[in-house]
Amino acid sequence: MKSMFSPAEIRKDFPIFAKTMRGGNRLVYLDSGATSQKPRSVLDAERNFYELHNAAVHRGAHLLAEEASSEYEGARAVLASFLNAQVDEVVFTKSATESLNAIAYSFGNSSPGSKFALKAGDRIVVSELEHHANLIPWQQLAKRTGAELVWFPIDSEGRLDLSKIDELINSRTKVVAITHQSNVLGTIVPIEKLVEATHAVGAVFVLDACQSAPHFKIDVKKLGIDYLAFSGHKALGPTGVGILWGRLELLNEMEPFLTGGSMIETVTMTDATWASAPKRFEAGVPNMAQAVGLAAAIRYLEELGMENIAKHERELTSYALEKFKDLAGVKVIGPNSNVDRGSVISFTMDGIHPHDVGQVLDQYGIAVRTGHHCAWPLMKKLGLVGTTRASFYIYNDESDVDSLISAIGEAKKYFKV
Repeated sequence: MKSMFSPAEIRKDFPIFAKTMRGGNRLVYLDSGATSQKPRSVLDAERNFYELHNAAVHRGAHLLAEEASSEYEGARAVLASFLNAQVDEVVFTKSATESLNAIAYSFGNSSPGSKFALKAGDRIVVSELEHHANLIPWQQLAKRTGAELVWFPIDSEGRLDLSKIDELINSRTKVVAITHQSNVLGTIVPIEKLVEATHAVGAVFVLDACQSAPHFKIDVKKLGIDYLAFSGHKALGPTGVGILWGRLELLNEMEPFLTGGSMIETVTMTDATWASAPKRFEAGVPNMAQAVGLAAAIRYLEELGMENIAKHERELTSYALEKFKDLAGVKVIGPNSNVDRGSVISFTMDGIHPHDVGQVLDQYGIAVRTGHHCAWPLMKKLGLVGTTRASFYIYNDESDVDSLISAIGEAKKYFKV
């Protein structure tokens, strides 16, 4: 583990930071909540797989197939260690969105009487903080099965209102699916209380960890959850690979959501039986190089130390929140205190549409996200068309925050507000 955490040194590992932006400006990348940049070690891992080991995993008796399978399963072991999970509990998907859909479709494919089957009168619980990826699959499952979809509201600070937890998570509840950290507000949700209430009624708990797993330590055993999903590309890894984690005994009882090669135990012309997890959820040739690249990304994060990453982001967010307090006509949306809060700051500017803010910031080399952030119901609750969002990561420092604050000032001058 590196003893000194230096974003300036870290940026040297990322080729993209050598890029010159509009106006001759350096790149100030504040959109890691959408996707992170990739260190050279990840790029090398993908390229090396294709150059030295490329073959379809779990197929063939030749050397390349053997090496490819070893690399792929080695990546699974890295991810299992990262989550403090059993190796066979880690399923590679193409994205966190696919991971969450996999759970919902599996439940929907379950036969009546199965512990996973839902019916009219059953309940699915989500929250107003959810990204569409952890809302729409449950909406659709409720429509297909007749189950009821209910949700936790947010309070005036953008935190979950758990005052009616015993009413929302009741004896009819089968699934509770909640984000660990809001991609819009940065709110970190008190998972322990929700998991306790979920298990008290015999339901399963699904955690959307897309905005948490890349930023602070995740231990699935300590959390006590049943399922977890996160994206590779938000954790320094490649696109095209996501993680689905589930407790092994649950995975082995679930129906697959995709069928085809490699996920079977036996096949006849009229029937098939499924392999044990994780293979039963990995039909077809998987995204092998991407899995290997993700393992390289996880190794990079672990070398930095997840505790160091969390500390750095917490300090940087505190610095940014203080700077935002001095900006007239600019409002931070979500928690203003840095307690149970991630490194995401969404804000609005009086009289300026978020898209216009983003375009002005881009003229100064500053990349932020603008719009509804795939969270339309949350925007509606807040009475907003969207926000401008700055999200920080390991390669950001106070100079990036200063550049952002300065460019916001220039936007105010440009629009004369």
